[in-house]
Amino acid sequence: MQLRIEKLVYGGDGLARFSAGESGRAKAVFVPFSIDGEEIEGQIVEQKPGFARARIETIRTPSPDRISPCCPYFFECGGCQYQHVDYRRQLAAKSAILVETLKRTASLELPEIAIHASPQWNYRNRTRLKVRAGARFALGYYRFRSHDLLPAEQCPISSLLINRAMRSLWEMGPTAGFAPELCELELFANESDRQLLIEAYFKTGGARKLIRNTCERLAKTAPEVVGVVAFEQPDPGKPQVSRKLASVGATELDYQTNSVQYRVSAGAFFQVNRFLIDELVDLATGGASGELALDLYAGVGLFSSVLARSFRQVVAVESSPISHADLGRNAPPQVKTELATTEQFLGKARGFAPDWIVADPPRAGLGDGVIRGLAKLASPVITYVSCDPATLARDLRALAALGYRVREAHLIDLFPQTFHIESVFHLARS
Repeated sequence: MQLRIEKLVYGGDGLARFSAGESGRAKAVFVPFSIDGEEIEGQIVEQKPGFARARIETIRTPSPDRISPCCPYFFECGGCQYQHVDYRRQLAAKSAILVETLKRTASLELPEIAIHASPQWNYRNRTRLKVRAGARFALGYYRFRSHDLLPAEQCPISSLLINRAMRSLWEMGPTAGFAPELCELELFANESDRQLLIEAYFKTGGARKLIRNTCERLAKTAPEVVGVVAFEQPDPGKPQVSRKLASVGATELDYQTNSVQYRVSAGAFFQVNRFLIDELVDLATGGASGELALDLYAGVGLFSSVLARSFRQVVAVESSPISHADLGRNAPPQVKTELATTEQFLGKARGFAPDWIVADPPRAGLGDGVIRGLAKLASPVITYVSCDPATLARDLRALAALGYRVREAHLIDLFPQTFHIESVFHLARS
């Protein structure tokens, strides 16, 4: 089947169309590892009522932006989607996807979106790997669109220290005697790439002694390892709360940015692009000042600690007990911390008149309950840090109905070689 790729869409696929039968109606077909403008010979691999999926058999007319992937696992690994695309084209595609999503869903008139590029490789300070313990030891990622393990000995988007640790784990793994319940490892490197904290995740049922022995062996992965913390792998059908099982050495890492040193404990969230953290903080907090700032989904205090320099008081809201503990440790005296979900906090908030609100929600976005809470506060400025264009568009439409208009829009590319889109929007109440 001959297909012409019209555009790249969120998720990494190219979009083409083909006639779906006697009706002659065009049906959308999604083609991974394609680029807009290419003409391909494709093979349909999945049919759905409203769309189809295809794989490339032959590229008849390749894009001038098509390049050779850097990673030997690309096309098989599910981690990256854009390594076959020149980086400038990646940025243009992400910007176009963001603009189209916002216009289609929110009907917004946008200012020009400023694009902030990243170094393309070795940018990740945190990498989560699947593990098969035992004599047939393997370490890697899920295969593309599957839950099958793809053994991988390197990861070009992860830091150099993480790659050295991966090689060491491959060398020691088959004879290390790791507990058979070991199923995932998360490697977290500090800003200088000279210290490494390992989180080890175990399926239920493992003997505590063997789990601790596994942690002790993992601590010898590399000289840079400062500690290993073992968690129970949460049940996919239950809230994602990981129970701590054991630890060896440090349970946290100190992460130094241009302006603040943060304590980040095992299990706490922290931004993964080691090259753009300071730029992200500047985009979210630059120019902010006043009496009271509100930092929602505050994590370990990435924004709160900087906002405290230009506001008399900052209220920081975080629901994760692990991240909240770090937030309390990292926050200067003028930051008041709240252990609650953002919706819970806003539902009980009384007498608040924040001059500035920063919100950095997870992929699910703000949602109706949080939007209603923000409506009561009527802050003159909201800075929205988003990692998902669809939920961003939904929330901006609701905020526009409350009188907020987009004053600045930024795309900051925290995830090169992938389809993920991080953005920072400054909204002002009209």
